[in-house]
Amino acid sequence: MNPLLLIRYGEIALKGKNRPFFENKLLQNIKESLKGLEPFQVSFRRGRYYVKIDGENLFSAQRRLQQVFGIVSISPVFPAKLDLEEICRQALKLLKDSYKPGTTFKINTRRANKNFPYTSPEINNLAGAYLLKSNLELKVDVHNPEIIINIDIRDKEAYLYSQSLPGPGGLPVGVTGKGLLLLSGGIDSPVAGWMALKRGIDIEALHFHSPPFTGDSALNKVVDLCHLLAAYSREITLHLAPFTKVQKEIRLKCPESILITLMRRVMFRVAERLAVKRNIPVIFTGESLGQVASQTLENLVAINEVADLPILRPLIGFDKEDIINIARKINSFPISVRPFDDCCTLFIPRHPVTRPALEELKKAEENIPLEELIAYCLDNIETKHIRPGC
Repeated sequence: MNPLLLIRYGEIALKGKNRPFFENKLLQNIKESLKGLEPFQVSFRRGRYYVKIDGENLFSAQRRLQQVFGIVSISPVFPAKLDLEEICRQALKLLKDSYKPGTTFKINTRRANKNFPYTSPEINNLAGAYLLKSNLELKVDVHNPEIIINIDIRDKEAYLYSQSLPGPGGLPVGVTGKGLLLLSGGIDSPVAGWMALKRGIDIEALHFHSPPFTGDSALNKVVDLCHLLAAYSREITLHLAPFTKVQKEIRLKCPESILITLMRRVMFRVAERLAVKRNIPVIFTGESLGQVASQTLENLVAINEVADLPILRPLIGFDKEDIINIARKINSFPISVRPFDDCCTLFIPRHPVTRPALEELKKAEENIPLEELIAYCLDNIETKHIRPGC
């Protein structure tokens, strides 16, 4: 018999009267993540999801579900009739899958069905005794066992499992709204996007590229990062905005020391107008306080000044090592460190200002056709819809 996949959530249990909304969204996201692995069935009972799927697709289903936000753990479970003898036989089969002579084990029962005639401690004792009477060399260890056989007594069946795979936790993508992520090819912004997804935000991405200064290799980095993020959200809409014209104008007509801050101010103007057009209420970035010269508190305030929409920075208090650890965890790090520059790293001034005066920035912007440049970026945006591995 093929096992079912038992899926557990965590934080959703705390949502009170709104809990059904979160549960239904997670159910929808689970089904979406399994597309292409048909036939499968997903059911929901008493705060648990169960996936029935062909054995040949079991491993692929587990991997995909480990990237569905809202899931805290997944277990392959083996059903048994509500009969103690049948439950014990299934426990023995399950234990044999990981058995070696001298294996230590523990039985852990959860009896949600109070009509079952045995209590949880009684099931633990009786099933444990059944296993010890087998011809296997086994020992009971209730403190540090090598194998834990979990028995879940439900309304119509019992479910047994010994393995628990971690999920990403968080909230189902889509339950908290939409955000526009400023996505470079670096380490930080994809981590910020992943963290936004984890809090239930459905993100679109905006990337500024500068041909011919940045080539196809730099652009491919960003597309590959979107493929990776799409594994957690099923699709990422990527907007590619040409930025060469803006950079040339600023470099020719503005002081070099405030070059990056001025470019960032244009980027955020473009981002806000795109977000409004797309009905997106918030902007996400990968900025971390003090990490580089353009991310001082004064520079961040100067950048914020051009936008009315909220600008959220999930990494604001992280140091670089914190961010790299998450990037390695989600496998974005190898993509981000490919040696291809983004549009900002190409134009870093020798001595950037860390505490720019707002009036100086505004005066410098009078030297460039600001509205014309913003319109040019928006009018020439290319949009791609990127799915996992596509």
